[in-house]
Amino acid sequence: MALQKNVFSLRYGLNARLGAVVAVQHRHSSDVRFLTRPEVSALKKGRGGRSSFSGNVATIFGASGFMGRYLCNRLGKTGTQMIIPYRGDHYDVRPLKLTGDLGQVLFIPYHLTDEEVIRKAVKHSNIVINLIGRDWETMNFSFEKVHIEGAERLARISKEMGVEKFIHISALNSNVEHEGYIVKGGSQFLKTKGLGEQAVRAAFPEAIVFRPSDVYGQEDRFLRYYAGLWRHQGRLLPLPKAGKGIWKQPVYVSDVAQGIINAIKDHEAVGKTYEAVGPRRYELVELVDWFHRVMRKDENYGYMSYDMKWDPFFKVKAMITEYCPSWPVNTLTRDKVEREAVSDTTTGLPTLEDLDVPLTKMEDRISWELRPFRAANYYDEEVGEFEPPAPPKYISAN
Repeated sequence: MALQKNVFSLRYGLNARLGAVVAVQHRHSSDVRFLTRPEVSALKKGRGGRSSFSGNVATIFGASGFMGRYLCNRLGKTGTQMIIPYRGDHYDVRPLKLTGDLGQVLFIPYHLTDEEVIRKAVKHSNIVINLIGRDWETMNFSFEKVHIEGAERLARISKEMGVEKFIHISALNSNVEHEGYIVKGGSQFLKTKGLGEQAVRAAFPEAIVFRPSDVYGQEDRFLRYYAGLWRHQGRLLPLPKAGKGIWKQPVYVSDVAQGIINAIKDHEAVGKTYEAVGPRRYELVELVDWFHRVMRKDENYGYMSYDMKWDPFFKVKAMITEYCPSWPVNTLTRDKVEREAVSDTTTGLPTLEDLDVPLTKMEDRISWELRPFRAANYYDEEVGEFEPPAPPKYISAN
């Protein structure tokens, strides 16, 4: 009996010492993250996945937009509780309730100038994501009010309320000076996006900033912009500088959403700026001609692109569209055309690949994305009746 007690004491002592050594090692390890929110409501629950709680509560401003659906779905998959402020009709955000489990997706009406409501929206969140942006100006919301004042207000209030991570979506080329093509002084969208990024940095220095290029996907404003009838002049398509010498690096929307998810998990991403671009660069004319080949609207259909400077009527058309009472037809505005004339420029900052995001090639998605816009879309074709469209020429981004 005495021998058993001695053996037990020896084992207990060894285990205690080993435990102490391990504890010391963990204490000095960079992998250990101590709880900043020790309350029970903030602790992880479940085995992971949509029917669990990761311990993160995220407020997503602008979730009713194009990118918001993809991001909310991925947040829901990780068990993140979401608070979605919305403006206007609640039916616009109601489908987002399906992105999370029961009770995980909460909605709150808000206005971008109402600081008290914004405080309520971020009060219980440790993550705030700003997806808000305007492609065109309205009487109530100018580029300055949305991209600069609104972004600064969200960042400042999030900092005051103790939010741990603030993620801001800016735009590629917003930090690059460029001459105006049809708008004097260049794109106000890009200019205000750049100033808004600076305002966010001043209010929340640890903010994570993403600068996406043209983002494509279901119901986007890139592919559907060029596929729309209002962007054309009949079957002809005017392009800035005939689309030559202008390089684009479009990125798939799911890749951007995954990059945001990975940035939330990555403790080294705090305070960094990421350029969210695709894996390949295309000349604008090559890209647009390829779109029309995929839509079976090539030269045989009557399609042809040409230099916009020879078509003064198109510029007038873009200006008139801006004065539509609610929504510019095909989102065509002079500022949008101005952005077409700007080549995508990367500056050596980290990209989505630095966040371990496998980038999607446009060639793997484009036939699916543009299928609804094909000529004679309801024609019951035979197998092999149409030759696959020739792929575009490109330059690898690496």
